[in-house]
Amino acid sequence: MSDQNIFNPPPDFSARSQIKTLDEYRSMYERAKTDPERFWGDLAAKELTWFRHFVQTLDWDPPEAKWFLGGKINAAYNCVDRHLKTNRKTKPAIVWEGEPGDRRTLSYEDLHHEVCRFATTLMHLGCRTGDRAVIYMPMIPQLPIAVLACARMGITHSVVFGGFSAEALKVRIQDLQASVVITADGGWRRGKEVLLKIAVDEALDDCPTVKNVVVYRRTGSAVAMKQGRDRWWDELERELSSTPPGARSAESRWPRILIPNTRCLFSTRLAQLESPKGSYTPPPVTSSTR
Repeated sequence: MSDQNIFNPPPDFSARSQIKTLDEYRSMYERAKTDPERFWGDLAAKELTWFRHFVQTLDWDPPEAKWFLGGKINAAYNCVDRHLKTNRKTKPAIVWEGEPGDRRTLSYEDLHHEVCRFATTLMHLGCRTGDRAVIYMPMIPQLPIAVLACARMGITHSVVFGGFSAEALKVRIQDLQASVVITADGGWRRGKEVLLKIAVDEALDDCPTVKNVVVYRRTGSAVAMKQGRDRWWDELERELSSTPPGARSAESRWPRILIPNTRCLFSTRLAQLESPKGSYTPPPVTSSTR
């Protein structure tokens, strides 16, 4: 651990980098340290796509901080949609390998399609902007797909680690007062199957706010499915081909995004934007006004 060797990156690698030299990094650090409001305001304006630009970078009244006031933005649009207009459209957005060795690569175009389909699935279940969802899944591509679909529609969501117990899950569902839980039959971790749906069923005994449970088939294990509440992810998506929805609007709300590990709540105002075009009409992108 006492070896002080320094390995400089190859010049061609540095030339393609966002920050090309150590001096450039130090300059950015000093600007952030000296004038953080201007630094982050300039960076947000340059790197993010805004549907309405913010008028004030920061309103700091300790201990409360409000960032990018007046701005309208959607996280899913920034993560996926905007890349469809560039050469990244066909480049990998997700490169995944499961514990059993199964693999999948999703381009930005593929990811956009999957996110829109699952957002439409949630819409068919009656989910709307301002509703609340808990996502309790293994480490599979459907996890970020569910997260992005919720963000696209303006559904407040809490991602709960798939290794947490039924009791820990219950507490987080109750805190959020979620109306929908997105999960899987199970997942693999260190060579063993984690029985997620069984934990969900146990947790929901004390969670009367949950009206819908969407279950992705991952391990193929037999699980109980409660009539009128539990639906298989793939069966819901198959129904879309026969009942494509039209674009829908949503009222502006003041939901909250829950970060379960810290129990911090951040207020976000949501408003509806036009839905992008596709092979079928996907749900509208819902913007977030700070």
